[in-house]
Amino acid sequence: MNRRQWWAWAIVALAVAAAVAPLVHTWLTNPDDQRLVDLDVYRTGGQMLLEGRPVYAAYTPAPQLLPFTYPPVAAMLAVGLAVMSWEAAQWVWTAGIYVTLAVTVWFSFRQVLTGEAVRRYAPWVFGLLMVACAYLMPIRDQVRFGQVDILLVALCVADCLAKRPWWPRGFLIGLATAVKLTPGVFLIYLLVTRQWRTFWMAAFVTAVLTLLPFAVIPEDAADFWFSALLDPERLGANAATTNQSMRGMLIRLYMNDTVESAIWLVLVAVVAWFGFRGARDAYRAGDPLTAVALVGLMAVLLSPVAWIHHLAWIVVVLGAIVGDGRDPVRRRVAGGAWLYYVVPVPWWGVALIAAGIPGVSLVLGKIVQNGFGLGALVLVWLLVSWLPKRRELV
Repeated sequence: MNRRQWWAWAIVALAVAAAVAPLVHTWLTNPDDQRLVDLDVYRTGGQMLLEGRPVYAAYTPAPQLLPFTYPPVAAMLAVGLAVMSWEAAQWVWTAGIYVTLAVTVWFSFRQVLTGEAVRRYAPWVFGLLMVACAYLMPIRDQVRFGQVDILLVALCVADCLAKRPWWPRGFLIGLATAVKLTPGVFLIYLLVTRQWRTFWMAAFVTAVLTLLPFAVIPEDAADFWFSALLDPERLGANAATTNQSMRGMLIRLYMNDTVESAIWLVLVAVVAWFGFRGARDAYRAGDPLTAVALVGLMAVLLSPVAWIHHLAWIVVVLGAIVGDGRDPVRRRVAGGAWLYYVVPVPWWGVALIAAGIPGVSLVLGKIVQNGFGLGALVLVWLLVSWLPKRRELV
């Protein structure tokens, strides 16, 4: 990289910081009890360990009263946050969100950024992509709540897409899975694509980090695996609009519990078969980025609870749709998907239901309320069925 490009990267970094400053200012000046509430949960878990108190019996201060819901190794890692002041933790965590977003954007759009047509202007294109992705609603919510999702996305993406990783491939997936269970879908992906060495490394790291708390904080480890994990309501109101998983969408239809569970299990089986088969085919076709995007969508759709911020995987999906950037149709489709996840579609559904328009509000409102989850299902179809055909045309 020549001196001129170093200056370009420095200018782009400052421009990106300026562009996201309104988001940071909005969320970091919220009232104390509304500011980065999930980060407060992480710090509470770490604080409980420092004080020798039960992690899963603790709640953040009123009015949130949120419990720690992550595996015990996450509480151990959160001790580092707990020793910081609340103000310092907010800034460190927010900076970390944008650093890990940058990692995700680089891997997701690497084909564009390293292509001959763009390479000379890579810093400027990267900056535009960073700002565009920062304003996606799932990414805005990362900062709003102080969430960990984009870090987990970056870990899995780097593990799968780094060309010559300096770490044992599979290590980062194992770390992500141990911290939060949903990245465990990548273990299934590694199995169906027969990446045996990576699978065994990921499984080994997951197992070690899962068993370690039983030796260090055995009571908390037992509380999580045999009690807290079995309580889905501990995660929050499952019927809330922010739950955009397939189960969340079904819950909002208020069907009989048995019927709802039966439909959900069928949908999980069908979508999992379709999605993981598509990921396997993409991997075999030499398109691991699309494979990773599909597996990320599986983490959202198949989970019993998937909040809007879990859709941070949309960054990877957009990169997979764009590809190398040469196909104008793929660029337009990616632009449409980007816009769809920038605007608060599910909340429009809530407003429509509240409007009470006879014969319209309830049915149409429910569809729109489930917009991000339904959109994720459409994206799965796009990546599995539409994208390969589009590749053949270009």
